[in-house]
Amino acid sequence: MLSFGFIRMSTRLMRSPKVTWWPGSVSAGGVHVHHMVFGIVLLLLCGFLNFALDPDAPWIEVLAAGFGIGAGLTLDEFALWLHLEDVYWADQGRQSIEATAIAVAIAAMVLLGAAPFEVKNEEGSVAVFAGVVIANMLLVSVVVLKGKLVTAVLAAFVPLLALVGALRLAKPNSPWARRRYGDEPKKLERAGQRDKGWEARRLRLLDLVGGAPSEPSPDASKTSS
Repeated sequence: MLSFGFIRMSTRLMRSPKVTWWPGSVSAGGVHVHHMVFGIVLLLLCGFLNFALDPDAPWIEVLAAGFGIGAGLTLDEFALWLHLEDVYWADQGRQSIEATAIAVAIAAMVLLGAAPFEVKNEEGSVAVFAGVVIANMLLVSVVVLKGKLVTAVLAAFVPLLALVGALRLAKPNSPWARRRYGDEPKKLERAGQRDKGWEARRLRLLDLVGGAPSEPSPDASKTSS
């Protein structure tokens, strides 16, 4: 989180015409080196050394910190390695913020002891346990069909969230809406209005964290971090 916050702050300062003193981007032989390159190197190096050396404290903590820094640098440019083009300040660049938020949420839940589709079954029967897990998986599948991918990922850890997501209206362009709302124009209209409101709030939050994208232009690739 700290490395993501620092590099996002750095790219926003580099982008601002009012901040001329902040160091510029890194280039080698005229080629811009994205910070995800350093992140990938850190991930590979720290992961390899941890497996190869199996170190004790404090070196295992040092490698863990390096791995976390690499993850933050890499996730900040998630949209670039997803689209295989420089979309850091394009609309698609917001996907980097969402990917980082999902990764942080999953990591936090795992650190708190949660696991996907985990159900407490200290004294219950195997049939009940299996039934609850299957029900949760089915609800998560419904959430996916309704076009709520972020909710679906988090719902795998929080069954109540899966139930709420499955009961609420689907996104208007989702497979569920196309299949189930075709004969219900009022429900489709409600879904569209609700999605428009949520989308506006989501974009405002993403732009607050990561900075608003630039207007699309042929030279968009030259305005990256």
